[in-house]
Order: sequence, then C-alpha cells, then structure tokens
Amino acid sequence: MLAAAERFRATLVAPARLPNKMDISREEQRVLHALAQGGAIHVHKSQTGKIVAVECFNREGWLMQCSLMLVRKLKRRNAIASSEGRPYRVTRRGLELVRSEFDNR
Repeated sequence: MLAAAERFRATLVAPARLPNKMDISREEQRVLHALAQGGAIHVHKSQTGKIVAVECFNREGWLMQCSLMLVRKLKRRNAIASSEGRPYRVTRRGLELVRSEFDNR
C-alpha cells in the first residue's frame, strides 16, 4: 500500500518533458539538415528589433529557400538559436529532431 502511494506521489512531482522525437515537415527537415552541416540563418530586423526577413545559407554559402514563418516555427520548437547577435544556428534540440540523411557527395 505504501509503495503505491510513493509511486503516485512520484508521478505528481516528475517534471514535464518535451518528447524527444517530434514530427517535423519536409521543409523544416531540409533546413535543419543544412544547419547541422554548418549552415546559418541571417535575419534582417526592423527599427523596433522585430525580424522582418530571413536568408538561409548552407555551408558552401549558397542561398536556400526559407521563409520567415518556417524560422519562427523552428524557434518555437527550440531547434535554432542565436547568441550575441550572430546568425541562427542549430541547437542540440534541433539535432535531436533532424533525422540523418545520406550526403550525396
């Protein structure tokens, strides 16, 4: 009886965690894969500091197709982050979300 009460109390105290795997769209997958290989997302901000436009580059410097809505979605999922005004890069969470792809080089 006491063991059941302890297990119940432990479930109440356990912190809520995000699931490790989450379904992401094909576009998100493509952008995260490019970022994981060394790409970056450069943002253009307004006078008030709000992001108004984005440019996604792969590691070779080629411009990729990427929308502002997609960047906001990746930020909301904590898949990308920027620090000290630098371009956005993939985070550990983003690396967990991205599935490996064979690099055809």
